[in-house]
Amino acid sequence: MMMNEPPATPASQEPIQGEYDVVVLGGALSGGATATLLMRRNPGIRVLVIERTERLTRRVGEATVEVSAYFMGRVLGLTKYLNEHHIVKQGLRFWFKNDDVKQLDEASELGALYQVRLPSYQLDRSTFDEEVLRRAAEAGAQVIRPAVIRNVELNDGGQQTVEFKYQGETRTVKARWVVDATGVAALLARKNGWWVRNTEHPTAAAWSRWKGLKDWDGLELSAKYPAWSKSVHSVRGTATNHIIGDGWWSWWIPLKGGDTSVGVVFDQRIVPWEEGGSVADRLKAFLMKHPVAAEILKDAEYDEEDVHWRRNLAYYSTTFSGDGFVLVGDAAAFMDPFYSPGMDWISFSTSSAANLITQQRNGGCMKTLVPKHNRDFSVCHRRWFDSVYKDKYHYMAEWDLMSLAFRLDLSLYYWGVVQPPFAEGASALYSPPYSPPSGKVFSALMSCYNRRFATIAKRRRRLGLLGRTNKGNRCLIPGFTLERKDMFRLFGLLKDWAVLELKEGWKSWGRKPTEKDDDPLSFFPPKGSAPSTDATVPSNASTVADPS
Repeated sequence: MMMNEPPATPASQEPIQGEYDVVVLGGALSGGATATLLMRRNPGIRVLVIERTERLTRRVGEATVEVSAYFMGRVLGLTKYLNEHHIVKQGLRFWFKNDDVKQLDEASELGALYQVRLPSYQLDRSTFDEEVLRRAAEAGAQVIRPAVIRNVELNDGGQQTVEFKYQGETRTVKARWVVDATGVAALLARKNGWWVRNTEHPTAAAWSRWKGLKDWDGLELSAKYPAWSKSVHSVRGTATNHIIGDGWWSWWIPLKGGDTSVGVVFDQRIVPWEEGGSVADRLKAFLMKHPVAAEILKDAEYDEEDVHWRRNLAYYSTTFSGDGFVLVGDAAAFMDPFYSPGMDWISFSTSSAANLITQQRNGGCMKTLVPKHNRDFSVCHRRWFDSVYKDKYHYMAEWDLMSLAFRLDLSLYYWGVVQPPFAEGASALYSPPYSPPSGKVFSALMSCYNRRFATIAKRRRRLGLLGRTNKGNRCLIPGFTLERKDMFRLFGLLKDWAVLELKEGWKSWGRKPTEKDDDPLSFFPPKGSAPSTDATVPSNASTVADPS
């Protein structure tokens, strides 16, 4: 147990019944939140939560963004708790480099100029998830732990059967509904053959928690780099900082109490991960090659018992619900940790799951509701991936391309995803992003510019032109609000995209992609060859503020 860590939610002392209305498999955030929402909307409902562990541990998914912060604060009612026990987040910040960048203040930067307008948080998931589970139990859900699920038998429209081992005995219960909140274990999807690896997105990750990192906003760095320190009016250290290289990015998330979560995610088609030695030592050696990471991480130490490694992160289920079961959170799909979408996915999937079950209990037609739920989440997942993540690792290390992509992504996120729950309330979370009917327009636009930026970066790679804007540039964003005038920034950004196409993008128009574009051996020019000089490079190398 960590210092000052609250006690784990104890197992219920109530006897286990033979039948429940809902059995929730997994007691972390997805399971605890779904149970809470069910108890709130269905007085008298019998909910059993089966959790595998005695105590929930730290896990990835530590950064919230605007929608997930809305869900946790205004829907689950955790705003006071979040402000008292976790860190208020100051947006996203990105750091770029090329071979000419030797120290922190030379790296091109992308991020906020001022403090953010809408709340979000950096979470220690071990304590946060326990609090969500505690509140679910307080609301009336029966929690048993530690218990191991042995089998789940589904019966469309009937009683589902759950077999588990608890206190040395094998038990069996029945329920009208089963909610799979087992996370990456994805119990129902794997058991029923619905689980599919996303081979279009072969990412891997290594991560740990660290102590002793330098303070981004402290006196040491401000004295060493005074102009760099003065260039931003926001707090850099409580943002999710992203230190980026070709085909990879790393997250730097501060946690309450002084630890920092640091991890690397990379596209295995682009970045070879060195074998041999401990994962944490390889992680540190990898990061120390980046001047920004080397400055911050130099004297830091990792927690040897909190080091993790995972290949092939992206997957999804081809089925999200049936008349008697529903998948939530990572049990349904996982795309990528970039931009922290997992917490938004939890917000939408748990809200929709509780709503689906509530509609059935109120006499709703499952022959209509279940196909709609499956369609909406299947379309959402595909469009979300195509719009934001497909081939993004090819261009995310290009300051100019990523600065434009990030502002476009952020503008459309505020317009299409953030604004509805703030305007309409929690019911807006019953419709996942990009789902029919309006999602098609947003997805088409985002997929188009995402694809074009990847194509431009691939051309630069072939010509040895990567990273030409990664030194000495700064894109500082004044901030986004939900005011309509801020949403109109999109049109200025679309104009910037058109200018990029006219200056450089047209050189790749009409070229058909080849397998060689994804061949790591083709990413580098032949030895001894001189790079081409026809990339679009700003004439200045000074601070570039967001003009919008």
